[in-house]
Amino acid sequence: MLRRAVGGYKRGSFSQLWLHRRCIHTNVIDTLRARHFVQAVTSEAITKRVETPIAVYCGVDPTASSLHLGNMVTLMGLLHFSLAGHQAIPLVGNATGSIGDPSGRNTERIALDHKELAKNVAGIEAQLIRFFSRGTQYALSRIPNLDPSLLKPVRVLHNADWYTGLGVLDFLGTVGRHARVGTMMARDSVKSRLQSVHGISFTEFSYQLLQAYDFWHLYHFHKCHVQIGGSDQWGNITAGTDLIHRMHGPQSDKSEAFGLTIPLLTTASGEKFGKSAGNAIWLDETRTSPFDIYQFFVKTADSDVERFLKMFTLLPLPRIAQIIDEHARAPHSFIAQKLLATEVTELIHGPQGVQQALCATQVLFGNRQTLEEHKFTSDDFDAAFRCDQRMVKVASASVVGKSVADIAVLLGSCKSKSEATRLAKGGGLYWNGSVVVDSKWVPSVEKGDFVGDGTVGIVRTGKTNYRLLKLLDS
Repeated sequence: MLRRAVGGYKRGSFSQLWLHRRCIHTNVIDTLRARHFVQAVTSEAITKRVETPIAVYCGVDPTASSLHLGNMVTLMGLLHFSLAGHQAIPLVGNATGSIGDPSGRNTERIALDHKELAKNVAGIEAQLIRFFSRGTQYALSRIPNLDPSLLKPVRVLHNADWYTGLGVLDFLGTVGRHARVGTMMARDSVKSRLQSVHGISFTEFSYQLLQAYDFWHLYHFHKCHVQIGGSDQWGNITAGTDLIHRMHGPQSDKSEAFGLTIPLLTTASGEKFGKSAGNAIWLDETRTSPFDIYQFFVKTADSDVERFLKMFTLLPLPRIAQIIDEHARAPHSFIAQKLLATEVTELIHGPQGVQQALCATQVLFGNRQTLEEHKFTSDDFDAAFRCDQRMVKVASASVVGKSVADIAVLLGSCKSKSEATRLAKGGGLYWNGSVVVDSKWVPSVEKGDFVGDGTVGIVRTGKTNYRLLKLLDS
């Protein structure tokens, strides 16, 4: 078990914390509804129950080494609970991850070996800690009067901790005794697979019992009363609330265990995002760069941008309404999309991620004037393009006195100097966003022809072919 604090919660101060948080959110369920986070709840009594502090969890199976935007939607819901004064518990399914959840799938998942599973668990755990840490920092600049010292520590748990040492007979004698096969067969995730060509294995059929036991364990040992998840998790979540009721007996108050599902991330056209859909946007910057995150959201359709602003940011709803109104008056300016892209990039990668994204954006889509206005440093270019093969680093002495045509060939922008000459004559050769009319022109550091502290030159041929020259000290 790993416990990490996003704020320095002080023992004995929770009543103060709750009153403080209530000044910000009248009720977290109302907040989630207003931001389009609620698909369904197991009982409307949840709204009353969250008026006092509770523990809430959502699970993530380590089927990959990184989280993606689909996971982020659910984590944003959990972040809202945390900022409202509740105990947030992100659960890493290092036990269930070896089984595989059949929900939303047509075929069985490929089993992970122990080495790959361990790698994925480490990656997911680190991202969860980073997400809630950055999420709290991001919230500090968006929610007035938020005091991080009054927030409860976010607790990252692993379900292998309670399955290790639990024998199959013990599991069947406790959990299996309370499970009803008819109910299990009726779940959508099972029915759809039974009707498919591939069917469903007993392993995946039993997955719902494992997730149900996770909820019972957290309910019993961690006083966790709410599980949240994507809408495809409804069957697994209700399996948990049912197991809690059955294992605690008739005297148990069934309303004390709640489930809340969040709509799966889709565009207005119904397109899904995620690993299964093949278009995942990863939270790991080595798999999806801050620039790519920014570009994904800046291209959001007008029909999606308001909903995404509510779900992926912590901007106050009146501020979002104002932005949407401004955007409606000048949609060609993409005010809402640019704000959305900036906010999400900061939430995921921090302010430095925004700087990297803006640097790359201006390099690829800006001009000389915008590059100079932003005053990007040499380090900014290094950070924005450190994993990008389009940036070529060479000793400054090796390019002194070379023409732009020579440099274009060196960078691979042109195959030959004659090609560079033809492009220049046709207006298709650019240096730092400005058209080059003479391919024999020699860029000079002394004359200010390089950006990024005089170390970077950007060659563009045509509309989209970019190369960056980074000068290194000889």
